[in-house]
Amino acid sequence: MEKILIIEDNESIRENTAELLQLANYKVFTAENGKVGVKIALRENPDLILCDIVMPVLDGYGVLKTLRQNPATHKTPFIFMTALAEKEDLRTGMQMGADDFLIKPYNDTDLLKSIESRLEKAKKLDEEFGEGLNGLKSLIKVQTGKELLKELVIGRNVHKYRRKQIVFLEGNRPAFLFFVQKGKVKTYKTNDLGKQLVTFIYKENDFLGYLGLLQNENYKHTAVAMEDTELVIVPRQEFEELIGSNHEVSRKFIEILARNISENETKLLSLAYSSLRKKVADALLSLYDKYEGQKENFEIRITRDNLASIAGTALESLIRTLGDFKHEKLIDIKEGTIIILNKKKLQNLLN
Repeated sequence: MEKILIIEDNESIRENTAELLQLANYKVFTAENGKVGVKIALRENPDLILCDIVMPVLDGYGVLKTLRQNPATHKTPFIFMTALAEKEDLRTGMQMGADDFLIKPYNDTDLLKSIESRLEKAKKLDEEFGEGLNGLKSLIKVQTGKELLKELVIGRNVHKYRRKQIVFLEGNRPAFLFFVQKGKVKTYKTNDLGKQLVTFIYKENDFLGYLGLLQNENYKHTAVAMEDTELVIVPRQEFEELIGSNHEVSRKFIEILARNISENETKLLSLAYSSLRKKVADALLSLYDKYEGQKENFEIRITRDNLASIAGTALESLIRTLGDFKHEKLIDIKEGTIIILNKKKLQNLLN
């Protein structure tokens, strides 16, 4: 079910629009002002945003500017709903990145057609320019008429790694770009006391190892398979030739880097300022999102050592907090597997 966020300070318009979209089988979130709307957008990652322009606290232009600067929402379809019909207002909105305008009062048919059109366009772009290997193949084909990346990958060795097997070591010179065909890989750094801090988790259709290649520096992390994993290997020289010859491919990797930086900044803030309960809840929710959980009772299979490292806490503290969460019926634990029972209450712990 596609998710739509309505940001509108007029309660009657907000509720009537929400009811219409719910009847049209959309999952709807609402916000009474721009500040609340931004928080919901970053938390729920909607498929489309409907937003008024003139609002208290933060107006529609401020909402659009804020969301366009965030890697997680910078491509989310954005439609202004406004009583302003001056050309200058429309031009300002479009220059800032709005996808469409609906002039109040608008009818239900125009609203639904505009939403369907923008969602369909976004879907086609995702299919053509997705995050994974196929998306980049399509991207290159559209731009150059040649499936250059396909030539890089077809016939390459697929390296198989067992659980806990090292993919590359911190301090080594990078020689390959890796693509996760199956399984999961974590990267981590180790402090002087030997404690690991997990810096990122890569799942199927993710690339890894590109940071060292782009910076022309040794690996700053160690990568290890979290489960039985298959990685496609692309030699460094051919990756660098592709990056140097195709602007769109370079831009795509810059977007991936920006998103990873944003996620790591959020994680560092959490580690620095959050309580133990918040750290563990945030770690569980990040894994929920990383593993593409879509519903309650979602299962997370991860060792307690890894989870403690992600949460930035001691193993004993993690186990005690998981026990508290189980007692509060936020999670369940069966044969070592963590089952999310109440995602909403876990999210409330972060507020």
